[in-house]
Amino acid sequence: MLTLRTASRVLRALKTTQICEQPFHRWLAPTLRELKRRKNNLDPEKPVHRKTFLEWNYDTEIYAFSKRLGEEFNNDLLQQALTERSYIIREEERQKNVGIEQPTLNLFDNKELVSKGSDFIDDVIKRYLRTVLPRLPEEGIIGIHKYLTSIETLSHVSFHIGTSELILCAEFPVEKLTLSNVLKAITAALVESSGDSRAALFVRDFIITQIADKDLHQFWEPEEPIKLLSEILARDDIQSPEPRLIGCSGKNTILACFRVGLYTPHNKQMIGLGFGETVDIAHEMAARDSLRQLFGTSDNILLPFNLKLDQLCASTVKNVSVNEWSQKILPTRPVHYEFRKAKELSSN
Repeated sequence: MLTLRTASRVLRALKTTQICEQPFHRWLAPTLRELKRRKNNLDPEKPVHRKTFLEWNYDTEIYAFSKRLGEEFNNDLLQQALTERSYIIREEERQKNVGIEQPTLNLFDNKELVSKGSDFIDDVIKRYLRTVLPRLPEEGIIGIHKYLTSIETLSHVSFHIGTSELILCAEFPVEKLTLSNVLKAITAALVESSGDSRAALFVRDFIITQIADKDLHQFWEPEEPIKLLSEILARDDIQSPEPRLIGCSGKNTILACFRVGLYTPHNKQMIGLGFGETVDIAHEMAARDSLRQLFGTSDNILLPFNLKLDQLCASTVKNVSVNEWSQKILPTRPVHYEFRKAKELSSN
């Protein structure tokens, strides 16, 4: 009986010992710490292009790229759009270095596609902005257009749709100018592959939507808003607005805040409201607020991002210049403007 008890205790102790065993060796943690210390002492690793990996397949990557975008491209045009002139020059030099006197490459650069894509993007963006913002002066349209077609914006879009690993160029990491040009070339390739309507949707979904979370007033702010407001109202036979101090707090302190309203003399209606640390600043902000309401760019607008190419205004149509702006000569585009106003009311 004693022997059986002793044997059971020994077996139980062995099981407990096996359960408490560490699943790794004691030298593992110090070794990893030492490797981490050595890695921190080294210079940062240079970025490596994915084409150096063993599993890299360029044709498969291009096919997967077009499917991720949900577009149907001509493979030859898409490859041309992703090929920079610098890559062709470098490959020709490599062939000359190995003894090939007349190197032949079955590649074409994207210079022509970049030019076509740039023109198409400019046209679609201006038509879209003039359609959804018919009251905004042409200077404001140009300011928003400059932001959307800038190298920073286009390179940001191009990078995040995955072109940086597919571009064939001499430098890596790819420069922002190259990313921007490739996006233009891809747009031109889509125009020739699927038509203008499909390419316009591509521009709308990836480029125009970059202003969805932006303040439109940061792209264009009129100078001397008080003077400009008086000139615009004078064209509509309305006297200059009267500023009235309608509130203040913290007067004569560093946290002073004044509230100024602008009223029309003939019917005593408020057309603008502004805040500022001085009365003059509040007056200027009230004039800016009044201009934004006239131009249809108040803070609560919701731009529609669901218009198609055939719903946009013609390329020849332009908005009224700020020097000629008057409510008497504003164009009537009821479909899109009423739709946008309806969305404003529903948001309130």
